[in-house]
Amino acid sequence: MSRRALGGLLVIVFAAGWLVAAWLLWRTTTVPSSLQLPHIDTRSLFPAGELHRADSYDHGAALIAVYGILIELVVLGLYAWQGARFARESAAGPVGTGLLLGMLGFGLLWVAEVPRTVLELWWDRRHHVSHGSYWHEILGGWLLLGFEFVLLCVALAIVMGFARLVGRWWWLLAVPVLVGLIALDVFVAPWLQPTHPVVDPALKRSIAQLEQREHTGHVPVRIQIVSGQTSFPNAETEGIGPSKRVVIWDTLLNGPFSAGEVRVVLAHEFGHAKRNHVLKSVAWYALFSFLFAFIVSRVVLRRGGMGEPAAVPLAIFTFVVLQLLALPLQNLVTRHMESEADWIALQTTRDPADASHLFESFVPTTLSDPNPPTWEYLLFENHPTIDQRIAMVRAWQSLQATSASRSPSADQEP
Repeated sequence: MSRRALGGLLVIVFAAGWLVAAWLLWRTTTVPSSLQLPHIDTRSLFPAGELHRADSYDHGAALIAVYGILIELVVLGLYAWQGARFARESAAGPVGTGLLLGMLGFGLLWVAEVPRTVLELWWDRRHHVSHGSYWHEILGGWLLLGFEFVLLCVALAIVMGFARLVGRWWWLLAVPVLVGLIALDVFVAPWLQPTHPVVDPALKRSIAQLEQREHTGHVPVRIQIVSGQTSFPNAETEGIGPSKRVVIWDTLLNGPFSAGEVRVVLAHEFGHAKRNHVLKSVAWYALFSFLFAFIVSRVVLRRGGMGEPAAVPLAIFTFVVLQLLALPLQNLVTRHMESEADWIALQTTRDPADASHLFESFVPTTLSDPNPPTWEYLLFENHPTIDQRIAMVRAWQSLQATSASRSPSADQEP
């Protein structure tokens, strides 16, 4: 068999394996496949003033995000075009020169993103959802920036090392190593985040009841203090295995949310834990990384392949473009997981009233557009819309009513 035919066969096998893995990750037995979401009349649920304010904020935030994307593409596109000439002026060796070019691209991108960062904070402050300072927003994230910088250097060193060792098939060896590093980061990160234990006895009892009902085992719940920077309510599930935990922002506990609504949020996060969504997210990351790395490996052949430092600027630009193109698909995946967690929360709490009120309260508290334009929904919405989440609650209620009507009453013969 010729090398070209062998390569084509490997690509076919890889594509088939990719599709099978994606199907296995996507399939679910949580949300009924026949579930039909009813239409939601947004104008009848929310005051016109709330809808206008949410639409204004959401649309402005989306436009700022689009501006950031365009700036990112222009800067990295110019760097991909002209960056290769810096490789001829370095005496650091191929891998060392590639790392220098990666650092330079990272620095240029950070500088180019400063205007977008300032605009985002200005927009949040204008709508009273953030209290942070501009200097803190720009310069306060040095620790995270340094971590990303080190991660980029490690990733480049691994990729270039394998490329110089095995040529254009470097992605088959490099991606598993990179995914392993990401999994390690996901595993360790929860222990590095400053949080506080739950001390409220009522909240502790609620957590214990939810753990028992959802059969999740013990999942630690921690509180993160963010009220000094933002008024946004939020909660998230983090970690893998022993590091798995639920983190609640203090803005959720100290905000306008009732104990029942907080209970729905907790049940939602325990739903993520029950379905191992963090681990599945790492698996999805692996799938997309294999696909992106394969495409990058072919694009950079015109620069000599990833073993050559001249290919680094083009590789970075190509990877960013692929990420942007895949955003609608990646958002579809995360919305799918969020829908699973919403359904589990309904099944666990059996409290549609608090669930509906919780989702409705997100409009004034987070300024979320209940029904955003399609382009915003595809590019930026990684959760179901408010309308979709309320529609799921009503669909769940309808399903419960149907089940009850089909069940024999207590005084009927079985």
